[in-house]
Amino acid sequence: MPIRVMLVDDQALLRTGFRMVLDAQPDMEVVAEAGDGVEALQALRGRDVDVVLMDVRMPKLDGVETTRRICSDPNPPKVLILTTFDLDEYAFSGLKAGASGFMLKDVPPGELLAAIRSVHSGDAVVAPSTTRRLLDRFAPLLPSAGKDPQHKELERLTGREREVMILVAQGLSNGEIAARLVLSEATVKTHVGRILTKLGLRDRVQVVVLAYETGLVRAGGQA
Repeated sequence: MPIRVMLVDDQALLRTGFRMVLDAQPDMEVVAEAGDGVEALQALRGRDVDVVLMDVRMPKLDGVETTRRICSDPNPPKVLILTTFDLDEYAFSGLKAGASGFMLKDVPPGELLAAIRSVHSGDAVVAPSTTRRLLDRFAPLLPSAGKDPQHKELERLTGREREVMILVAQGLSNGEIAARLVLSEATVKTHVGRILTKLGLRDRVQVVVLAYETGLVRAGGQA
């Protein structure tokens, strides 16, 4: 079965471009479109969608609140936020609302397709290193940035889990973390799973967000 994608953007021309790229793939199908958040929520009712490409600035209901409502449902589709560099703060809010990652609107087609496939496969990760670089651009401006790294949420972690979380937030893969800490990749995967469970996070992208929000990792990826 092809990956069922919904496009949500108030620019019809942009949706057309994305549709042409996605429908040309043998493993993807655009099953719905919407020009704003209200239309998106209506279009999702009674329709099976795997991945939603979500713009952030739209009339009636913006992409952040739409993402929050979608992700609050049981078994929701994965959401990828579409953004530009000058709207990074909206992408950050979208990630906190439950999105699995964000992509730039001018992303090369190959990267967009790879991101959709990655999310659909269950990785729920869109280039953590890319997420970190974009967060670096505006993290110092966030009201919550610079909090004491001893934030109460982080107290649930063991010392090793905290180390792993920092490296995840710096954009390292499981294999890279394993090499850095001299652990097996399976052990790192177990630590990541425990971090997600203890902190109530959905995926590695949300680990990156929380690490920045609490000040565990600051702009530049420094712990």
